[in-house]
Amino acid sequence: MLSHFFLNNKFILCLIAANALIIFFQGFLQAESVENKLLDTADHILTLMFLIEALVKLRSWGIRTYFSDGWNVFDFILVVVALPSLVFWLTPVQVIQMDFLLALRVLRIFKFFRVLRFIPNVEHLILGVLRALRSSILVVFAFVIFNFIFAILSFYFFGHLAPEYFGNPLLAFYSTFKIFTVEGWYEVPDLIAERSNSVWLSVAARIYFVLMLFGGGIFGLSLINSIFVESMMSDSNRDLEIKVDELRLEIQQLRQSLESRTKTDRENS
Repeated sequence: MLSHFFLNNKFILCLIAANALIIFFQGFLQAESVENKLLDTADHILTLMFLIEALVKLRSWGIRTYFSDGWNVFDFILVVVALPSLVFWLTPVQVIQMDFLLALRVLRIFKFFRVLRFIPNVEHLILGVLRALRSSILVVFAFVIFNFIFAILSFYFFGHLAPEYFGNPLLAFYSTFKIFTVEGWYEVPDLIAERSNSVWLSVAARIYFVLMLFGGGIFGLSLINSIFVESMMSDSNRDLEIKVDELRLEIQQLRQSLESRTKTDRENS
């Protein structure tokens, strides 16, 4: 009976969806309210059911087969992480030194990632993302260096005028990246111009940040995005090219067969 339910993907998907709704609605309730305690109990019951699912699969498939699948390893880790809170719920034991383990319950949110395994061809998609990351790693590294250079320049040029943005190199690095993402890029030069007593410095600051935006935001991020998308699409294009080549080969073989048959018919006639 347990195998019938816990080896059914639709049933597991319903459990994951129910767990997501419980955590969602708990965000609207007070911690000590009766409704929140009921939802908390339901969450623990679902965690227990996920533990039963892991045990049923281990018994049905065997340890080696179960752990040969990466998704099962991911599920098992989530179950192990949830065990401390489940133990405290099932037993009256309260150990103060172990209370910090209850904070691991926040990791239950990762159970929703299990929905990905029910998406058709998700492995193909993940491989495409990994391939795209490998293809764009050098461009990302160059972008980080570009960000670092502008962060140091901004720190020395404008750190005294806008310390909330460029007060130290690390803060300047973060602010520079925000400007690259077109987040408040015009507010910073306006603030510097307002605090500066020099008209030339105000003009130079605006030109500096416009160049920064074009170099890092428009050119840099767009280049990374284009390389990533192209790498993601390359596998699909490669499959299409293979199918076209196979179709051409079949057409060529069919043409040769027809020509050979026509030649044979002529010789017989």
